[in-house]
Amino acid sequence: MSSTPRRRSARLVVITGAAVATVLVAGGCAKSASNQASDSPSGDTKAAGQQRVADAGSKGPTCTAKQYGAPKVDLKKVTVGFSQSESTSNPFRATETKSITDEAKRLGIKLIQRNANANVPQQNTDIQDMIAQGAKVLIVAPENSDGLAPAFAKAKAKHIPILTIDRTVQGTACSDFIGFIGSDFAGQARIAADDLGKALKGKGDVVVLQGTSGNNVATDRTQGFNKEIAAKYPGIKIVASQTANFDQATGQKVMEQILQSHPDVKGLYAENDTMALGAIQAIRSAGKVPGKDIKIVSIDGIEDAVKDVVSGVIVADVETNPRFGPLAFQALSDFYSGKGTHTTTIIADHHFTAANAKEALSNGDVY
Repeated sequence: MSSTPRRRSARLVVITGAAVATVLVAGGCAKSASNQASDSPSGDTKAAGQQRVADAGSKGPTCTAKQYGAPKVDLKKVTVGFSQSESTSNPFRATETKSITDEAKRLGIKLIQRNANANVPQQNTDIQDMIAQGAKVLIVAPENSDGLAPAFAKAKAKHIPILTIDRTVQGTACSDFIGFIGSDFAGQARIAADDLGKALKGKGDVVVLQGTSGNNVATDRTQGFNKEIAAKYPGIKIVASQTANFDQATGQKVMEQILQSHPDVKGLYAENDTMALGAIQAIRSAGKVPGKDIKIVSIDGIEDAVKDVVSGVIVADVETNPRFGPLAFQALSDFYSGKGTHTTTIIADHHFTAANAKEALSNGDVY
């Protein structure tokens, strides 16, 4: 995952109904693309980098404070807690944290935050510590889908609502948590599969660098890619698929090992950009030319990866927009106002290709 500004690049769209109004205000009434990426320019320079709701991106019933069993509060008079799952050395996490922090400041909301540095027990502790510090509302970017039950149970017992962003958690929406705001991860993977399939002209051995096990992002990005390849590119064979934990150093190490066992691979799908950047180093160390000897596709849209799209090192990169601040706080506002926020909100993401990557960089469409 990564950091991103955007404009005339193709996009995948997702967002919740409650968030739509905010997006139109904060994003300048941008048009949303359907749940598929498009390479046509949006022409909306005012909304560069802002999240937008996808067509049909508001899903499920709406959830209100009354339905949730939470006391009605004025967000400007209480403390909001933000739990970040991973280190902000990752551009996605840095941009996500900045977006939440900046929006809280803009709205005059007191925010406390913790970073679990990819440690699930620590994230449980962080959430419970923020509750002890007086947080009455929580925004959580989960490390994985099933490890935060203790902290969520503690919040539920105290009638403290939780909004999840970027990754989903197990449980019941509008009971264990308000809802989820994030990308269509399986849709991203299908786009990446088509990018790689076309780049390889439908033939060749490829490898997959998977994200961290135990969260919906890695699962959806793996399954979405595998299904699309199987359905549309019978001449492409996935010869290795291993986790590299969404980490650059691990991505390099795993790719080095894979190239020893499969020196003739022709393609690489990395489930995030940092793993792709690590793999590129491994490919070069093996005496191969990334982008020529091995075609690469990735997901996130961080600046370094989009620059590699411009240079031809990476074929294409599907964005995951980390700027959750405006949508998250609008969702909370709608939750307390009685309007309600949808339990699922899918955002629109760009699709960076050789045709639009240079312009996206100059427009501030990447992070």
